[in-house]
Amino acid sequence: MTATAPAQAPAPGGKAPADERLLKTSLLRRLLGRPELGSVVGAVAVFLFFAIVADSFLRASSFGTVLYAASVIGIMAVPVALLMIGGEFDLSAGVLVTSSALVSSMFSYQLTANIWVGVLVSLLVTLAIGVFNGVMLTRTKLPSFIITLGTFLMLTGLNLGLTKMISGTVSTKSIADMEGFESAKALFASQVTIGGVNLKITVLWWLALVAVATWILLRTRAGNWIFAVGGETEAARAVGVPVNKTRIGLYMGVGLGAWISGQHLLFSFDVVQSGEGVGNELIYIIAAVIGGCLITGGYGSAIGSAVGAFIFGMTSKGIVYAEWDPDWFKFFLGAMLLLATLLNAWVRKRAEATR
Repeated sequence: MTATAPAQAPAPGGKAPADERLLKTSLLRRLLGRPELGSVVGAVAVFLFFAIVADSFLRASSFGTVLYAASVIGIMAVPVALLMIGGEFDLSAGVLVTSSALVSSMFSYQLTANIWVGVLVSLLVTLAIGVFNGVMLTRTKLPSFIITLGTFLMLTGLNLGLTKMISGTVSTKSIADMEGFESAKALFASQVTIGGVNLKITVLWWLALVAVATWILLRTRAGNWIFAVGGETEAARAVGVPVNKTRIGLYMGVGLGAWISGQHLLFSFDVVQSGEGVGNELIYIIAAVIGGCLITGGYGSAIGSAVGAFIFGMTSKGIVYAEWDPDWFKFFLGAMLLLATLLNAWVRKRAEATR
């Protein structure tokens, strides 16, 4: 025996009430519902500002430089944004980039192996560190802030201590004359010309990561899991979402981004300073927050993180083109963070009010 739902009472005037799932959503409501709307508005404002105050800002060569600065941050901002949507942080992301470059360089140099052997070993190491962070988080139930802060300190010490122990200095040896260097450099640190604009290949890596991450978030079951875990963990677990595996996968995504960024760092200069990367994790988080990700999780987008990184690139290079004192850069970055957060909060309230 089955039960049938009671028929809906007719609305005043004799018309049946319309199913809200069939109602057409206005363009304004759809725009207000996008997490990256605030960052897009901010990006337009920053672009117009520097276009006015810096004459050289609109040159094609300048645009390529801005995109490169944005891509260096954006490659890491994408997986960091997904992690934040999942409700977690990674304070070790900055030094993990340096660790990736150090592993590739020292493994290849010390074993006199082909460069690609070191590159692949580095990939395995960075993914393993991501797994370590994820497993520690799920097993200990400690906040991700504490877990990744510990990883940050350990990696900082390992980067410096192992480099000095093996190389005798705080930097690695040059690997420019080793087999496989040129092919690896072509993949991670070359330059392409598109539409008359010279672009570093990191821009293509960045755009590819944004596209893949957006597809995962909006078109796959894993994307639903990420939003669910960041929104309400226990409710997600109750409906069968693999919470622990999702979190571990997100930390592995950060490891993958760190590997790409680390290889670019190595093959751009062929040596690596062991103390680099400290503090960059905050810039990745700032780019994600400016792009619309909530600190509390469950809300954000990969596209928003890309816009946040683009704002970073425009600001860092726009100050130079305007011939201002670069010491003011952090001030402008902090101001943009506050303004973007307030704007994103306002957009969310407007979106909720129009539902």
